[in-house]
Amino acid sequence: MVSLGDCGSLDSGSNPGPGPSFFIFTAAEPRSAGRMTGRGLKSASAAGDNMVWNGKLTQLDANRWMIPQEEFPGMRTDAIIYSNERLIKTVLNDNSPQQAANVACLPGIVGPSMAMPDIHWGYGFPIGGVAAVDADQGSISPGGIGFDINCGVRLIKTDLTLEDVGGNVKPLIDALYKNVPSGLGSKGLTRLGPKDLEEVLIDGSAWAVRHGYGWERDLEVTEECGTMAGAMPENVSDKARKRSLAELGSLGSGNHFLELDVVDDIFDETTAKAYGLKKGTLTLTIHTGSRGCGHQIATDYVQQMERALHEHPVDLPDRQLACAPLTSKLGENYYGAMCCGANYAWANRQMITHWARKAFEQVLHEPAENLGMDVVYDVAHNIAKKERHTVEGHSQDVLVHRKGATRAFAPGRSEITMCYRDYGQPVLIPGDMSTGTYVLAGRKGAMEQTFGSSCHGAGRQMSRKTAIETLNLAQVKQKMADGGIYLRAGSDDGVLEEAPAAYKDVNEIIEVVCAAGLTAKVAKLTPVGVVKG
Repeated sequence: MVSLGDCGSLDSGSNPGPGPSFFIFTAAEPRSAGRMTGRGLKSASAAGDNMVWNGKLTQLDANRWMIPQEEFPGMRTDAIIYSNERLIKTVLNDNSPQQAANVACLPGIVGPSMAMPDIHWGYGFPIGGVAAVDADQGSISPGGIGFDINCGVRLIKTDLTLEDVGGNVKPLIDALYKNVPSGLGSKGLTRLGPKDLEEVLIDGSAWAVRHGYGWERDLEVTEECGTMAGAMPENVSDKARKRSLAELGSLGSGNHFLELDVVDDIFDETTAKAYGLKKGTLTLTIHTGSRGCGHQIATDYVQQMERALHEHPVDLPDRQLACAPLTSKLGENYYGAMCCGANYAWANRQMITHWARKAFEQVLHEPAENLGMDVVYDVAHNIAKKERHTVEGHSQDVLVHRKGATRAFAPGRSEITMCYRDYGQPVLIPGDMSTGTYVLAGRKGAMEQTFGSSCHGAGRQMSRKTAIETLNLAQVKQKMADGGIYLRAGSDDGVLEEAPAAYKDVNEIIEVVCAAGLTAKVAKLTPVGVVKG
């Protein structure tokens, strides 16, 4: 049962389209260092990641901290941050707790504003943020989803051990680097025409499988079966379409990667067996999203919602929280376009799966089927979803924003694919590129506390700019080599930005979400080769 604060009421004003009105208030200047700082529709993004949190933070238990609703004017509910006493020090190094408090001002929010232990500064919402809004009276905010719509993780198992691969780890990574273009502006090996793109935006992974890029059973173990219902391609701009045509099947830049891992530890034999994971075998992790398609969709609608804020102001502490009533014309348009971006991302990871299998075939001279290269699962961690949850003892339709947060449904939920329904939804959590990935399973605590949500990764503790300015490239590469990890990367700056020192300790992140009852550990995967975008 999700605990509610006083969610407040929605004041109505003039209606710019069908559905609820925009709410007539004045947006305040973003808060910094724990205080409201004036008036005017401004953004704290330029300075927020260089500030520290000085506001009130109350420890509720070993894994939860609270910013009470009374702390700031406009908060409709409490803000809850999942962290332990060791990690909370890194959380306080930037002003992301203020963003969690700001999200509590979102019109129509139900339950607390929440942040996972990998919280860090983001656009509007903190990365690691979770917020649910009432499906009828709530609002949708692009800042609560992110610019990389449906950035997510796909895990592919194999029946191979390191001994089976022999000296072919480097050739495999080299083949993956060649088959899956990476880096800024990278283009996929498949070119789309306008008609193909329209189908991708509607059908997602199903389009790729239909055209021979994968296996039918891949869809069964992809969240939403790889196709988000509600896609409205007519709401995707020409500019977003143009950016989408050449990028399908590419990794991109930033924190996106391919990772060849060994299943090093099994914590739950029964669940690991159900997921198809066996100690000592190799797996491939894919982390990427919707590329320029999702970024342009987000950019387009952030601009539209900011204009709407000027015409029909909402009581928000930061313009980056720009939103629209979910059932308004603008809200519906954005949701339909967001679904298109999500489908593009699932098609992208499906295409990468196809080309990754081809890389294995090229190097090992065996069909991917014979190598056991089945998808374990594919999860989104930048998305908003219409779901039904129990709120204060009552079943309620809500829209759950997850930005840098992973769905973690407990056993029994109908949304979980049948083959995993008795075990809980797989939750895939990469760490930094030297520590590998955890496979978790959703648990009851997530349904009771976080609208079925958990963390999504290690979480940054150093900005990209700081990493480039302070870390030594040769030392980073040597650390990877000393750990037995073969690295291929699109740029030196990309390696520095994603250096292990730039991230929190993923082991600590996992301990928090498991101790809080949101998830349970299933397996730990350790890298032997990495392709960085």
